[in-house]
Amino acid sequence: MSRLSRGTLAFFAALVAMTVSFRATNNMIGTTVPLVAKYELGFSAAEVGTLSAVYMLSNLIVNFFVNPRLSPGKAYKLFIISSWANVLLLPVFYLAGAITLWLASLVSGLVNALLVPVLMTYASSAPDKERALNLYSTALSLSLILGPLYETVLLTRFDYSEVFLFFVPVALVLAILSPRVRVVSQAPHGNKVSRRAHLSNPGLISAILAITTYNVPFAAITTFSAILAQERFHVNSSVAYSVYLPFFLASFLTRLFMTLRPFEDLRRPLMVSIIITAVSLVGQALAPNYAVFLAFYFLLGIPHGSVFPMATVLIARASSVEERLALNSYFMAYNNFLFIVVPPVAGLLSDFIGLSEAFASLVIVVIAFSLPLAKYMRMPFFTSASERRQG
Repeated sequence: MSRLSRGTLAFFAALVAMTVSFRATNNMIGTTVPLVAKYELGFSAAEVGTLSAVYMLSNLIVNFFVNPRLSPGKAYKLFIISSWANVLLLPVFYLAGAITLWLASLVSGLVNALLVPVLMTYASSAPDKERALNLYSTALSLSLILGPLYETVLLTRFDYSEVFLFFVPVALVLAILSPRVRVVSQAPHGNKVSRRAHLSNPGLISAILAITTYNVPFAAITTFSAILAQERFHVNSSVAYSVYLPFFLASFLTRLFMTLRPFEDLRRPLMVSIIITAVSLVGQALAPNYAVFLAFYFLLGIPHGSVFPMATVLIARASSVEERLALNSYFMAYNNFLFIVVPPVAGLLSDFIGLSEAFASLVIVVIAFSLPLAKYMRMPFFTSASERRQG
């Protein structure tokens, strides 16, 4: 990695701090609210599932209908307001009763949807935007290691609802640093471009095809992997949860490597990632023991680490700076859609053929979306960063 200026290092440090603050808090809310609902407020399994769906649906609505219409200046102001709202929601979750929990989850989904596209756009505003986008993705993975580790320590002494209070200092980091994304507000006004024009952007289409090859399996993995480990290998709950450790470790290491050595030509690493995904999905179904099962989950962590940052780079290469906030919003809306639709479909499929087989059958989706993606790989923004548009 070439020598970086002091300004660039400060930019990268702020980006990492804000991303870790946001994602660690966001992940804690997503995983702890269902536990509070079930074990402290007595929600049924159906109610818990609906509660999570409300959160994701509010994300999708804001990302698809609101964010793309915002001017950069309004997006910047709402980012600051939302970062502080994110802090204030944590005591609300701590004090929440049954009705308040529904309202807090809805508001939290709205708030978080106003944060993510701006952070992504901020990363792509760096002089070395592709390294910054890879670093943003690395910070996301780091958050998924540090956040759960912090919560695990807290849960040895405190109840689920009390955990929210201990994440207030974590969330404050983003709120305090939020004015640093001012550069986003200085971008040209691009929200007058039609939705159809945005949705036909080849970089966005390529990013959606690429992320589908991985996030369809990933949405199922995050929901059912610990359950699969317990049911198939008869391990206890703590051992079953350990399935995520090699997965997120491989993801983090992959993204760290991509930050240090960004890919210029994305075609080969993207195809290799798709092949690893397909082979690992079949391999986990055939694994003879838990150790081999974990090995395939380590392999699955590699495309988890690689595909998302490559998708964000595709958007950055194929867009002008004024388009980027809207395109990032549509991209996140699509991810929200996948995480609403895939878990119930995978669960229904598993009722008929079993969880392992349901996971393996997702190879069909991976192959189906990789075929049109291969056609887009002929476009110049796949092979060279120098081909991207101005900005």
